[in-house]
Parts: sequence; C-alpha cells; structure tokens
Amino acid sequence: MKRLGYGQYVAQGGDWGAFVVDQMGLQAPAGLLGIHTNMPATVPADVDRALLAGEPPPAGLSAEERRAYLQLVRTFKQVDYARLMGSRPQTLYGIADSPVGLAAWLLDHNDADDQPAATVAAALHRTASTKGELTRDEILDNITLYWLANTGVSASRLYWEYKGGFFNAKGVDIPVAVSVFPREQYEAPRSWTERAYPRLIHYNKLDKGGHFAAWEEPFLFASELRAGFRPLRRNASN
Repeated sequence: MKRLGYGQYVAQGGDWGAFVVDQMGLQAPAGLLGIHTNMPATVPADVDRALLAGEPPPAGLSAEERRAYLQLVRTFKQVDYARLMGSRPQTLYGIADSPVGLAAWLLDHNDADDQPAATVAAALHRTASTKGELTRDEILDNITLYWLANTGVSASRLYWEYKGGFFNAKGVDIPVAVSVFPREQYEAPRSWTERAYPRLIHYNKLDKGGHFAAWEEPFLFASELRAGFRPLRRNASN
C-alpha cells in the first residue's frame, strides 16, 4: 500500500480473504486503520474444542450461540473438499483436466443451505436477476475464469499451506467491522463477535446473502463496507 502511495488504508475479506484480514489485524502494520470481514472468526476456545472433539455444546450457551454451534456442526460435516485440498491438492488433476470436473467441484462448494448448485438449478431459465440472485451466466463466468487461467489446482494449495484454525477467535485487537449474512457457514452471534474483536466498530445481521456475499449481493455488500468503515473516516488524516 505504501508503494501505491497510501499512508492509511483498510482491508476487507470474506472466505479466504477473511483469514488474510484477520492475520493483517494480528500483525497490525502501520497505516492499517481497520478491517471488515463477512466471515468472522469468533468461536470461543471452549466451543472450538467441543466442535473439534465432536462433543455436545458447552453448557450455558444462549439460544443464538447454540444455533451457531449447530450450524458449525453442519459445516464441519460438509467440508470434505477442504480436507482433500488440505492433504493432497496436487492430485486433484480432474479439475485441471476437465471443465465438467471443475464445474462440478465448484458447484458443490458448500454455501450453507443454498449451494451454488441449487442456484444453477433454479436459474436454468433465468438470464437476468431481479432480486439479487446469481444467474446461470454469472456462475458459468466464475467457473470459466478458473478454467481459462488453469488455477483450479493452484487455488487449492492454500488449504494445504494454511495450518491455523478456521472459525476460532484469533485475538485481533484493531478496529473491526463485521457483516453477518444469513447463509454464511455460521451466523456469528454478537456476543461471540464482541469478545473476539474487542474493538468492534460495526456489527450488522443481513436478511439475505451467503458465503460469497460480494458476488451474490454486491450492492448490499458495498453498503455494508461503507457503513462499517464510516467510523474510521473521522479518524483518518487528510
């Protein structure tokens, strides 16, 4: 950012970008005013241990926290693709050798209760979106970018290279804005979010949108970024 001439800046991330901005928040480089995430890492240590051990949720969780716990149980049952990419990414030659194999792999990338595959089925005869849904062409465009650049396998290596936890609180102590979309891998409760990010400047639960929020709901997503970073504009130097 300094090479580009920016002395102060913010960072945003969802999906793997959420891990990146959390790590940036931990490093807190000079000039980074704050981060925004739409896949927050908020899970407390005792809840994380129970999830990894396959145990019942800890006692004393609120109804919202228990719901988040059950959503995470579901998520961890649906991430076999992540385990495979994390252990043997270079063997996934089928997604580099076959456009159909690549499409099947990407379409079954779990997006909570509304996977892209379900959207494709619903969009077979829809060429334009009136309510913010992804169209068939938008999904095919995304798959085509991976195919033309031959990045299906190389994109998988991130799962192998990353050795940290997924949704557990990381200890970020810079200003953080959080947007919670209803079809994310789990809906982070405000109670967990406030503990995970003690300098929380924005928290909002949306009524639509999923794991790929910037792709699925770009206008709603952009409005969240504006609202989330607005408190930092007052603190930024001219």
